[in-house]
Amino acid sequence: MKKFRKVLDGLTTSSPGGTMGSPSCGSAAGTPTAAPTPRDIDVQETLVSENFQLCKTVRHGFTYQPTALAFDPVQKILAIGSRSGGVRILGRPGVDCYCQHESGAAVLQLQFLINEGALVTACADDTLHLWNLRQRRPAVLHSLKFNRERITFCHLPFQSKWLYVGTERGNTHIVNIESFILSGYVIMWNKAIELSTKTHPGPVVHLSDSPKDEGKLLIGFEGGTIVQWDLRAKKADFRIYYDEAIHSVSWHHEGKQFMCSHSDGSLTLWNLRNTTKPFQVTFPHGKIQKDGRKESCKPILKVEYKTSRNSEPFVIFSGGLSYDKAGRRPALTIMHGKAITVLEMDYPIVEFMVLCDTPYINEIQEPYAVVVLLEKDLIVVDLTQSNFPVFENPYPMDIHESPVTCTAYFADCPPDIIPILYSIGAKHKKTGYSQKEWPIAGGTWTLGSHTYPEIIITGHADGSIKFWDASAFTLQMLYKLKTSKVFEKPKLGEGRGADLGEEDPFAVQMVSWCPHSRIFCVVGISAHIILYRFSKYDANTQTVSLEVRLQCEPEDIITPSENENNPCFSEPGSHSPQPHHQYPVSPGSRTPDGAKDSTPFLKVKDKTVRVPPGYQSDLVIQLLWVDGEPPQQITSLDINSAYGLLAFGNCNGLAVVDYIQKTVILCISTVDLYGATDPYQRLTRSPRRNRQSTSEHCMRGLSNFYSDSKKRIRTSYQSLTELTDNQQSIDMERSKSPTSDHVNGHCTSPTSQPCSAGKPRIPMGPEGPRLTRRGPGRPPFRKAQSAACMEISLPVSHTEGHASRRAMLQQLHGVTMYSHDEHHSTASYCWNERESRENSFSRSRSSSVSSIDRDTKEAITTLQFGESYGRKSDALPTPCLWVGTSLGVVILIPLSIPMDHEERMEDPVTVGPSGAVQMLKGSVLRFAFLDCNGALIQSPYEIWRDQNAPEDPDRPRRRKLVHFSPSSSQDAFGEGHLTVVCSERQAKVFLMPSQSCLFVHNITESSFVLRADVVSLCNSVCLACFCANGHVMTLSLPSLRPLMDVNYLPLTDMRIARTFCFTNEGQALYLSSPTEIQRITYSQEMCDNLQEMLGELFTPIETPEAQNRGFLKGFFGGNAHTFDREELFGEAAAGKASRSLAQHIPGQGGVEGMKVAASGVVGDLARARIALDERGQRLGELEERTTLMMTSAETFSKHAHELMLKCKDKKWYQF
Repeated sequence: MKKFRKVLDGLTTSSPGGTMGSPSCGSAAGTPTAAPTPRDIDVQETLVSENFQLCKTVRHGFTYQPTALAFDPVQKILAIGSRSGGVRILGRPGVDCYCQHESGAAVLQLQFLINEGALVTACADDTLHLWNLRQRRPAVLHSLKFNRERITFCHLPFQSKWLYVGTERGNTHIVNIESFILSGYVIMWNKAIELSTKTHPGPVVHLSDSPKDEGKLLIGFEGGTIVQWDLRAKKADFRIYYDEAIHSVSWHHEGKQFMCSHSDGSLTLWNLRNTTKPFQVTFPHGKIQKDGRKESCKPILKVEYKTSRNSEPFVIFSGGLSYDKAGRRPALTIMHGKAITVLEMDYPIVEFMVLCDTPYINEIQEPYAVVVLLEKDLIVVDLTQSNFPVFENPYPMDIHESPVTCTAYFADCPPDIIPILYSIGAKHKKTGYSQKEWPIAGGTWTLGSHTYPEIIITGHADGSIKFWDASAFTLQMLYKLKTSKVFEKPKLGEGRGADLGEEDPFAVQMVSWCPHSRIFCVVGISAHIILYRFSKYDANTQTVSLEVRLQCEPEDIITPSENENNPCFSEPGSHSPQPHHQYPVSPGSRTPDGAKDSTPFLKVKDKTVRVPPGYQSDLVIQLLWVDGEPPQQITSLDINSAYGLLAFGNCNGLAVVDYIQKTVILCISTVDLYGATDPYQRLTRSPRRNRQSTSEHCMRGLSNFYSDSKKRIRTSYQSLTELTDNQQSIDMERSKSPTSDHVNGHCTSPTSQPCSAGKPRIPMGPEGPRLTRRGPGRPPFRKAQSAACMEISLPVSHTEGHASRRAMLQQLHGVTMYSHDEHHSTASYCWNERESRENSFSRSRSSSVSSIDRDTKEAITTLQFGESYGRKSDALPTPCLWVGTSLGVVILIPLSIPMDHEERMEDPVTVGPSGAVQMLKGSVLRFAFLDCNGALIQSPYEIWRDQNAPEDPDRPRRRKLVHFSPSSSQDAFGEGHLTVVCSERQAKVFLMPSQSCLFVHNITESSFVLRADVVSLCNSVCLACFCANGHVMTLSLPSLRPLMDVNYLPLTDMRIARTFCFTNEGQALYLSSPTEIQRITYSQEMCDNLQEMLGELFTPIETPEAQNRGFLKGFFGGNAHTFDREELFGEAAAGKASRSLAQHIPGQGGVEGMKVAASGVVGDLARARIALDERGQRLGELEERTTLMMTSAETFSKHAHELMLKCKDKKWYQF
């Protein structure tokens, strides 16, 4: 417990104007209110540095760029490897673990030590790793780095400690799994093949021991050579030379036959009795053409040959389709007897694996399912039913169904919201799944004690919204909302639809959600906002549409009449000067383009439609084209259900909408917000060229995440939505381009100016004519940015200074950001238009615009409704709107809202003149309000009521509001509250209504803040920040004392910056890849309890006993059970391998490493359990030795007794 007291002496009275021009703030001295002075603020801060620790918790979604697959048939857990070196281990729902190789090398192959709680991974850097899965956080026990050979294939026999490793040179090495040391036993390629063979057989593509005899190893070479190697005799039993390349081999369980798949689309069946030619050759998909020749087919990449006790064998393979059918989708073929079933897949098949009841390869396999790993999905097919249905996947593998463009995270939600959303979403679930339980059911997971309702919301490129239940480290989709249903579908070939083409005009840019009132707001890429209300009943509704004119030029602005005291604000209901209401067409725009002015991008459905239960659209707000200019994207949004107001802004201005009365109450330019007290001296703009038509590319949306034959990923200018491995880098000069588009969707037009706004209207006229090609220097409407697909190399070092910050901001905030601490150092740029157009993230704008125009661009970056004091003279808090801009300016706008229910429905909401103006360094990012005790003041909200519910005449519907007034949360300190403001560089705490600055903290000098939020933690609050240099920081409130600063994640791509968000209870998330969500915690308490909240991967299970083979099979089936690998591969028999061949690297996953990794009671129990297991193993070995010694002693005693009896009666001379 720490007590912080701030005392300011020698305070002087400052006028309101004095606080506008400088970062310093006025004091409370001289104010006529009873608000506390700074010396009265005495807040007991409970958070200390020991409350914070940063660590990853869990990762959700589909493994990005998967490469390998493995399954433990006894433990029933599945492992998936990825190209980035990640390993995902899945069990029953709740058992989900992610591991990462430090090298980042792609995972080539995975091998479980079946029922041993361990996993072997082979990576592209020719390193083998042994992972310990007997702990909740798997770790590497051993690593073995091959120096001279490349690993191509691995095979680990069941219940064996010797791993066979095939290499690119064709050699086969053997590794001891226990010690991870290479054996001296090596099968050289030149000994495996005949000496007369003149060509190299190629890399090893298959290794397996014979089901009939474990002492026989089958080696498959890529060139078509197959060798059965006798491990005891160290020679080849037989060699097969086939003309076609081999991709895979699969044994029949009796060990008398095996099947191969080849590059010409054929399957060959070989019998060991005669290996001179294949017993059978089939082309499953190769038909005989008219000329008698077979169709050419694609390679069969993998085949599995599985037997069944009560039916014909299963032959399952991928590939092998004929080449002549263009556009045919990838397929998995199941041959069961004479029946051939082709299962077409949506994406290419990476790997598949047949799941069987037994782990023994010499028993009847009895396959029951097949796991198919696709490039962008994971499916499991039920083999026990004739129609082969798929299992319903319990994991959230469809996060990337459409590219994720934004995220929101809500912890500690109202407990009733998750069941309601689930009940509504369950009605729309797909059917036709297998009725059997999910077969991957390994591990154990229990609901932890530290659980509370959590919801994650993802917005997508196709306009869809997904609500996810994220409670207890799990993720399950609750409800899906499609925003595109509000609009008419753009028609290809005519009107605006021709310009939209196959792009994504409905892409979601940001969301705002009030869980208490269930009001939901969506901002789209087409400069539109949709407001939704929740209802449990279906209804016939017609969506109301408002159109807002928030873009015009300075020459069009007409000075307001002199009787107005403040030029920024007019009477309620009025907006800008009357000439704007008429939308006059200038002579230069009387063209086909001119007719499209005052029209939005999309057309709202004007018919009454039947909408299902759930979120139902109530209002659509769209920004209009002005003089051939597309509307700039919306950069900030806030909604308050208690006030019934919605505020949004972009780089041109601010608008406030009354969504209850469906009217616009304020529409004003950013410059006019200041009135006569503008803190900046804004210079005259350079002359504009004549406007020409703009819009062949007015809407360039997200490229679809899934490419097909009709729509491929577009790469015209290094699209931000490409899913490639290459990260785009920007050199410093290109980064300085002030005209680059960026991620948050802010305006980038250097020729647009803030303006007074036109009167919004209900759309009545017909759709405008078709848009034509844009003129020079005019930008296309910015392409919808997919957060799932943005990668950039960003300089964040201190030496690169402002250029680094500017490069990042242009990509993240979309406007030439300018703050007062930089305006002397950013006066001009050396910028090459052609170079920027070819190398920057998007098409650049005209380079003829002066740097003055660029520097004075100002966007509304954040908005917040709340109860506050609009002016220093206010005695009581009133509804206010806090406005933050990209220039670091904070503006406070008082609102007058009728409180009576009937008056609120009819009387207009009025807006007062601008109140406080404060200054910070960098763009303003976040507002929050505290009472004078340091407690967080929540925004007022309306209690949810279903507007479609049957009316009760005895209980008329009235709005029920919940207010959190500053005066109601404190008694000892009188009236007043604290306002926390965070910008890119700085955080400040102001005392209201005096507007005095109590605390200031410069968060960073060499970087800048990307995301900031005031969050609750341990019954207190703090300010959490994520910086561009990868640092995650927390500051105490209200003193802004640093509590944590961790260099967590270097920001190498824009996806993280776009999707990173904090929430309460010390949690945060971001999109770690285009398909995965990574959740982290910065709470020490959660880190301590993390072990018990995660699932257990390994559970003690008895290994199933092998079937009794019978006397005849045991007698004639060979001596498979007498094979001792230790005698052949041990150091005593095989010697030591060359030290230069491979290097052993000890890992940190053993007991020693776990002592560091594990913590708390759970870690102690885990260590104790492992110690007991090791002690039990040693005792078992000791018992075996003791038994042997006793047996030996008894035998010796018996022989001695027999010898004594024999020699008892003999004389000495008879010996």
